[in-house]
Amino acid sequence: MTPNSFSPEVTTPEILDVADLPAAAIAQRLAGMHPADAIEILNDLDIDDAIAAIAHLPHEQAVRLFDQPELRRTDEILEHLPLDQAGTLLDAMSADRVTDIFQELEDPLRTRLFATLGTETKAAVKKLLHYPENTAGSLMTTEFISVPATWTVSRTLQHIRQVERSRETVYAIYVVDPRTKVLQRVVTLRRLITSEPDAPIISVGRDEMPVAISPLTDREEVARLFRRHDLLAVPVVDDDRHVIGIVTVDDVLDAMTEDMTEDAYKFGGLEAIDKPYMEIGLPEMLKKRGGWLSILFLGEMLTASAMQHFETELEKAVVLTLFIPLIMSSGGNSGSQATSLLIRALALKDIKLRDWWKVALRELPTGVALGALLGVICMIRIAAWQTLGFYDYGPHWMLISVTVAVALIGIVTFGSLAGSMLPFILQKLGFDPASASAPFVATLVDVTGLVIYFTVALIFLSGTLL
Repeated sequence: MTPNSFSPEVTTPEILDVADLPAAAIAQRLAGMHPADAIEILNDLDIDDAIAAIAHLPHEQAVRLFDQPELRRTDEILEHLPLDQAGTLLDAMSADRVTDIFQELEDPLRTRLFATLGTETKAAVKKLLHYPENTAGSLMTTEFISVPATWTVSRTLQHIRQVERSRETVYAIYVVDPRTKVLQRVVTLRRLITSEPDAPIISVGRDEMPVAISPLTDREEVARLFRRHDLLAVPVVDDDRHVIGIVTVDDVLDAMTEDMTEDAYKFGGLEAIDKPYMEIGLPEMLKKRGGWLSILFLGEMLTASAMQHFETELEKAVVLTLFIPLIMSSGGNSGSQATSLLIRALALKDIKLRDWWKVALRELPTGVALGALLGVICMIRIAAWQTLGFYDYGPHWMLISVTVAVALIGIVTFGSLAGSMLPFILQKLGFDPASASAPFVATLVDVTGLVIYFTVALIFLSGTLL
């Protein structure tokens, strides 16, 4: 390494063994750490140690930790803190985070804590709790900076210095009409500090209609707006374009992480879990997994019914059973691929419900081509095993290989079509398309795949093996 070269020092969060330390010592160490690292340690502590450590933290540091959604067991911690301390803590936090916490609390603790809040915080929490989950209103914070259009840059900067500590963010300043309070401009902090002090604030903002959203806007649509316009924050306005709150980029990231987690669980065929794996009790685990597993099991029972229907054919040509796992897995895999592609495309609005027929026209030749590819591979494998003496498929091995190949074309094509159409059907019925999970698609294709397989076998092997 040359003397002038620069090698950045890579740092990792300090892993502290604090289990045997007194609460005051734990709090002292946590107070000097970055909130994300402190939260990681608090989450790993026993609940009693975590409560004691929070109780000994300086007020401002405790507020910073509670303001982070990554802090777990907030309900238990608040329940065991002195009521006045818990109320003071909540009153100093951002309104949207307090709302999230109150949504998790249950009575009578919720009622007791709500009574300790200040008038302004109570009003903000009531307003935010009013909005449905998964909307911009449920994500927004009411702590933002707005100024009249008659102010100057200098006066706006002075106002920011006065109120900054009580606002969640100063990404942008919202300029409103001094009489009607209607949103007129959005001024970024960068443009503000680079403008002349005596310039009117209205002249600093871009001469265009600000991007704004309704409190009932779906949070996935909010995320798309952030991506499309490269936003750090977006104002939430009522029907008269009065600013009632803002949604910040960190809130959107948290919401999208939650959505992706829920979708991942649905893809695996279970209900969403809102706790760490090791904190889930046995009854809750059974509840989350048992329902979907039972539904999938009932679906798979149709596979046994299909095989019973072709029992005679199986007795005559036992060799056909060798390829049943291959047939079923290929159809399920192709269906899962199509489902994954379509769920993502629907989520990103790349396609709409009315495009279902276009998708079907794309998946039909795709399924045929993929099935033909697998069929050729299967024929080569059967021929190689027969020729090399690894397995004797009998005198009609060529017909068997053709049967399996043609069945693969039909099954993979059906799997691709079924996997691509299920998200459309579910969305049309008002369900989450992610509910078309891989296990559900695989179960559907398993049953249909057996019917296709044995139907093809009857066509090609009648008069020989059947």
